[in-house]
Amino acid sequence: MKTMSIADNIARIETEIAAACRRVGRPRESVQLMAVSKAHPAASIAEAFACGIRLFGENRVQEYAAKQPALQAAGMFADPQPAAFHCIGPLQTNKAARAAEIFDAVDSVDSLHLAQRLDQAALSAGKRLPILIEIKLSPEPSKHGLAPDAAELRQLLECLPEFKNLHMRGLMTIPPYADDLEQARPYFRRLRELRDSLAQRYSSLAFDELSMGMSHDFSVAIEEGSTLARVGTAIFGARSPV
Repeated sequence: MKTMSIADNIARIETEIAAACRRVGRPRESVQLMAVSKAHPAASIAEAFACGIRLFGENRVQEYAAKQPALQAAGMFADPQPAAFHCIGPLQTNKAARAAEIFDAVDSVDSLHLAQRLDQAALSAGKRLPILIEIKLSPEPSKHGLAPDAAELRQLLECLPEFKNLHMRGLMTIPPYADDLEQARPYFRRLRELRDSLAQRYSSLAFDELSMGMSHDFSVAIEEGSTLARVGTAIFGARSPV
């Protein structure tokens, strides 16, 4: 059986994204494809870049920092359309300074304290750092994020306008894994409804981005309003042990 190349995988995913957009009357341009490159080597990331991917997601500060020299050597940051790398994994506050320095955005802000540290770190790095707030909609202990009804979420949203070095862009979530994709749909719908509610309540903040949907369920997520699909395994194959 022929192994699909990264180029073949990206072409198939692009077709599926376009089909999901058509089903709900959305333009294809309303959804970004993020290649989740955690635990994959720089050579594979460069291959995806050569296929037109410009947005990548990494989980760990140290792992991405170690890859940067090879990615630089591959010309991924010198291109007229350079690659952008977002931190999408849980981020400890003691790593906020390094994350703000090397990442183009942090999509997994899950506490007021982390936001405060990132704001200070972004100031030191001389940049305005885009962020997403991670929302925990699943009872699974392994999932991270702020509960929709958490007092800390309200505190964070009230404080964000004061953080001049952070640029709030929207929300992110990870639903429980299910073989039946319809079981994921209520979680995606709930995040969209939460976004709509919060956008009305906190009108000074931007809630344009809904990061939801991964390799197995991104089509359903797009049908429910995802603007950013995080796809790893379906592009790169199974991850290597790290």
